[in-house]
Amino acid sequence: MPRWLWLWMLCMAGAAQAAGQSVEPSVFRALNAAQAAQQQGDYAAARRALDAAKAKSDSPEQALLWRSRGYLAWAEGHNAKAIEWLGKALDSGKLDTETRTSEQLNLARLNLLERRYAQVVSLLAPQQAAASEEILQMLVQAYQGLGQPAQALPLAERYVQGNPRAADSWLQFLVAVNAGLKRYPAAERWQRQLLDRQPDRARGWRQLAALQQLSGRHDRALATLRAAHSKGLRFNAAELDNLVLLAGVAEQPWQGAQLLTGMLEQGLLPRTAGREERLALLWWQARERAAAARIYRELAGRSGSAKHWLNLAQLELEQARWQDGLDALAKAERAGAEPSQVRAWRNWAETELSLVRAKRLASAG
Repeated sequence: MPRWLWLWMLCMAGAAQAAGQSVEPSVFRALNAAQAAQQQGDYAAARRALDAAKAKSDSPEQALLWRSRGYLAWAEGHNAKAIEWLGKALDSGKLDTETRTSEQLNLARLNLLERRYAQVVSLLAPQQAAASEEILQMLVQAYQGLGQPAQALPLAERYVQGNPRAADSWLQFLVAVNAGLKRYPAAERWQRQLLDRQPDRARGWRQLAALQQLSGRHDRALATLRAAHSKGLRFNAAELDNLVLLAGVAEQPWQGAQLLTGMLEQGLLPRTAGREERLALLWWQARERAAAARIYRELAGRSGSAKHWLNLAQLELEQARWQDGLDALAKAERAGAEPSQVRAWRNWAETELSLVRAKRLASAG
């Protein structure tokens, strides 16, 4: 609906309400004249009509004139001034109950346009027990604007539960906010409802797997990807790699390593040196050093890379496998590793190995 037509309808409704009240005749005529001029786009004439009207202080007529000035300012695009006039009309306490409810909603709309979120909440929160979809949407948006998504959640949940055919945007909001608050099981529940509506969208399956991964359930994430794959849906490598990266962001290297292992073994991702190196790093971060060392040993044997040999050496030394660590250091050195770095690791390993041998001799003696 065009904005001017919407405003015109609001003004028409306001005139009818004013006519139903006991209004001083000269003010009533001024309100009607201003409304007629405003409908024709003659804002100057509307302003003159309102300026000419005289109303007693602290009277219903004064509140109605303020209200009309508010709508005139709104029609002219002066939202801040409209907020000021409508606010005065509401604060006067001279509007009838029905008109007051309508003006609170319109004032909330204006405040939302101006990103005055606290005022939106102040105006609408008392109505939220029996709120319409529009009021709930405005409250949800206002709480988000205030950085209080947790306050918006129960409102959105109530609306969706009461409206099973609510737009997808409501479900998407519930997924996003719950995930942002690290309420992953709740986010997963709403994501499954989205999937029920759109079972052939690969993106929905990927998002479900991501939520399961973030909640630390790599097995479920892998099962979700397998289920999507069996339905004929395909993900590109970057999308699957990003799921693994999520584990690092969430400080869940073990779960990330398990997920990547499963995707490589089941052919969801092609096996490359880069992914094997990432897998080794994830195992290392998870303190599964034996698994990380096994991968680096295979990588180093194929690549001959000084970096791979040096990583293998460090892993062996961290497991107190001193001689294996020294052997890997020698290969790293031959492959061109930084001499000072090799020397530092070697000095430590040789010292520890000497202590181990000395203890063995002492025990044997």
